[in-house]
Amino acid sequence: MRKIIENCPACRGDVAVTRISCTECDCEVTGHFQPTIFNRLSPESLAFVETFVRLRGNIKDMERELNIPYSAIRNRLDDVIGELGFVPGLLHTEIEEESESCMTRSEILKRLETGEITAEVAAAELANL
Repeated sequence: MRKIIENCPACRGDVAVTRISCTECDCEVTGHFQPTIFNRLSPESLAFVETFVRLRGNIKDMERELNIPYSAIRNRLDDVIGELGFVPGLLHTEIEEESESCMTRSEILKRLETGEITAEVAAAELANL
């Protein structure tokens, strides 16, 4: 089964899930349902999070199970945190202080993704944050 898309494939705008159906009895529910932040994750990142939760966040167990070093697990965790829209390494109080620049960073990257600006312009704008 495919994962829920988080952006419109035509314009990259936000999407709303409007229908949910049961795989057992075909019952359908319609309305407007908001996807969770976990829908933003790539399949690989979602599998990493599932492993992390199953192992109760124990990095040593993650090292053994995934057969990768501590540093790779921390880097992967930072990548997942970024995919979820958070700033890796910031405390909750620091996130509020950084939210304005994060929104700007996100807007710049969105403009780059849609082709509104070039990579050089995006790099310059990001450097000025």
